[in-house]
Amino acid sequence: MSAWNEKPVVITLAPTGAEVTREDNPNVPYAPAEIARSSCEAAEAGAALIHIHVREDDGTPSGRPELFEETIRLIREGSDLITMVSTGGAIWMGIDERTTGLEANPDLAGVETGSLNFGEEAFVTIRPHGLGIIERAEKAGIPLEVEAFEVGHVAEAVRMLEVGELPEPLRVNLVFGVPGGIDASPEALAAMLRPLPPETPWTVTCVGRHQQRMLALGLLNGATGIRVGFEDAVYVAKGQLADSNADLVRMAAELAKNLGREVATIPEAREILVLDGAR
Repeated sequence: MSAWNEKPVVITLAPTGAEVTREDNPNVPYAPAEIARSSCEAAEAGAALIHIHVREDDGTPSGRPELFEETIRLIREGSDLITMVSTGGAIWMGIDERTTGLEANPDLAGVETGSLNFGEEAFVTIRPHGLGIIERAEKAGIPLEVEAFEVGHVAEAVRMLEVGELPEPLRVNLVFGVPGGIDASPEALAAMLRPLPPETPWTVTCVGRHQQRMLALGLLNGATGIRVGFEDAVYVAKGQLADSNADLVRMAAELAKNLGREVATIPEAREILVLDGAR
């Protein structure tokens, strides 16, 4: 097994999400050009991978495929960033609208392996829908990352891998602090890691005020990656709104270096995540 600090850490940026608005932080990007510009600035700060949701110009979460296509095109024109589309969308979207990003030829796509309460509503991914996303991604040659919000999601992903329903290699983003999902605590991290096979690439995402603590715990436990961005938190420090997504990436990079971890370059991130070149 690799030493906890042997490999550099991949910083993922989630620049906009589907929940946070400019009422939370006036710097949240909406339009494809804004998301792309914010992403390319974050690349200069150390981000290697972009987790993409799209919005209409007024900030409404969207599933329009042309918005995914324009966003990815603009990101690729300005950088070598790894692009990843969400298939989570917004909680009110149907599965067809949630999966339109697959048409944009991304480097990666997310997939959920279960459902959960999400605040006051339900975020539903039934098993046939998860399998359908996997099938579509495999046909298009798009690698996958599992988005896991509680231990059952991790255990199901491992079972799906073992029976051949989920292609190798398994990549997992462990999400903490979502109301209705697993809490942000050291015990929660240990529980989420327990089912994973050795050498599985895993990323820590934390929503809300415990973000830096959970990122630090992940870094000290050998996390493959950490994720930041306005999708997850709008503050760069207590009481201090981030001026940009790049601010949040700089915070993450500094945290990693202070804890003895180097930050992965984009080519290093492709190797660590087992991605075979640019799409």
